[in-house]
Amino acid sequence: MAEHLRFLPAGSDCVLVELDDLPTTLTLLDTLLADPPEGMVEAIPAARTVMVRFDPSLTDRARLTALLSRFDLTKRSSRQGELFEIPVTYDGEDLGDVAEFLGWSVEEVIRRHTEATYTVAFTGFAPGFAYMTCDDPGFDLPRRKSPRVRIPAGSVAVAGKFGGIYPSDSPGGWQLLGTTPLKMWDPTRARAALLAPGDRVHFRDMAKGGSVHATKLRTTKPVIAKRVEGLVVTRTDRPALYQDLGRPGRASQGVAASGALDRAAAKMANACLGNPRGTPVVEVALGGFALRTDRAATMAVTGAPCPLMIRAADGREIAAPFARPFALDVGDELILGIPPEGMRSYLALRGGFLAEAVLGSAATDTLAKIGPDAIHAGSVLVPANQPAGAVDVAPPEPPCLPRAGDVVTLDVLLGPRTDWFTPTGVETLSSQEWDVTPESSRVGMRLSGRCSIERRDQAELLSEATPLGAIQVPHNGQPVLFLADHPLTGGYPVIAVVARHHMDLAGQIAIGARIRFNPIAAFDPYETVSRPYAASAVDQQED
Repeated sequence: MAEHLRFLPAGSDCVLVELDDLPTTLTLLDTLLADPPEGMVEAIPAARTVMVRFDPSLTDRARLTALLSRFDLTKRSSRQGELFEIPVTYDGEDLGDVAEFLGWSVEEVIRRHTEATYTVAFTGFAPGFAYMTCDDPGFDLPRRKSPRVRIPAGSVAVAGKFGGIYPSDSPGGWQLLGTTPLKMWDPTRARAALLAPGDRVHFRDMAKGGSVHATKLRTTKPVIAKRVEGLVVTRTDRPALYQDLGRPGRASQGVAASGALDRAAAKMANACLGNPRGTPVVEVALGGFALRTDRAATMAVTGAPCPLMIRAADGREIAAPFARPFALDVGDELILGIPPEGMRSYLALRGGFLAEAVLGSAATDTLAKIGPDAIHAGSVLVPANQPAGAVDVAPPEPPCLPRAGDVVTLDVLLGPRTDWFTPTGVETLSSQEWDVTPESSRVGMRLSGRCSIERRDQAELLSEATPLGAIQVPHNGQPVLFLADHPLTGGYPVIAVVARHHMDLAGQIAIGARIRFNPIAAFDPYETVSRPYAASAVDQQED
């Protein structure tokens, strides 16, 4: 039995493998996890695809494609998990629309949803979000034409042939049936995600009596932090965030890498002070931030070049250098003004900040709700006092960053779903300028253009992995550029991906600026057939 594989380009360091069905997809995933090929960083499964992210210094797309083509995918994976009962209040905003689309009454939707058995196929989109297949073939309906900006945590939803439960407040385009009080994701539990691949789920209507999930997970008691001394934040025009270089390689838990949007600037801030490059820093959006020291400290600020001023305890005001180390005395207040260009500045402390690490990183993921709490006025930044080295090389001059109103050119690589769009739609991507709208965030930049990107048809795309820098196009044709806190998977086609060398620049584009996309590589999918090893050997001999 042969299996068809299609290899689609997905940015500078990813390839999307498209397969015939879900069982073949899970077989490829298990094969990759059992014996990872050289250079593979992680594999992210979905309904009929596996996205393989690789290290370009160790391998490339052509070499990886050739290797994956030789895998034997005829031996199916077998998975078995636990049984959970999920209580639901059926009060979803889309319940009536779902009933109308399926030609059922609302009562029949609820009855069939509670009688069905759902099985977790894979996780993604956000930590704790499980994509579940349903044994009732009647549940097959499209996503909303335009995704909601915010769906509440605990929302029970359906889309395509899948069911799911939103673990946290997040954007989404699934059809909402109701809500559950159970937490899908809780880092204080021994297993943070309530559901894992192979688990089975029965939904129960709370209007007919509540129920609890079948398996009780051991929980750990949260640690209550004692009040400590440190650098007191005296002003935050908007919340600041702890960031580092993120938590790559956690896709199996539904966790994206996150981390500083301008990684080069974060590393430069630490380089100014002799800190290791991954030491946590404070990411400040659009300035308007200040803190007062209770000790002598050495700090540096990089990224968006905000004016820096030190107000001494005796009232004197002294300008501090940007992208260079400077010293603060006890009682000094450091004030970050509004940057004339760029979007995000990075504040580093020699010896680092003491920030809680979750899954190996102190990065705050705003979509997944993972990492340290946001920093507000009154927050205390505690020095970690970690060893730091000598600073014997001056860091490079910071780059010029875009201002509001500027046109910024970003290099992109076409794919993985460029062929879902008409030639006119592909031309629209690069021929016009796109406004960065106020709805933008660390999750992604919502863009607006005079002409929408035209699709070949309005078919539904099965959920699949989305790389950093993905340009996703919803049904309205107005694209979203995914940034560091983007969802791991999504259900709208990605027309292109921003080249990795321009991602730091993308993180510094301010609201009100405009973007022009510059394709630097053609869309070149590759299709092949995977056969059992024995057959492949015969074929090679015949060749």
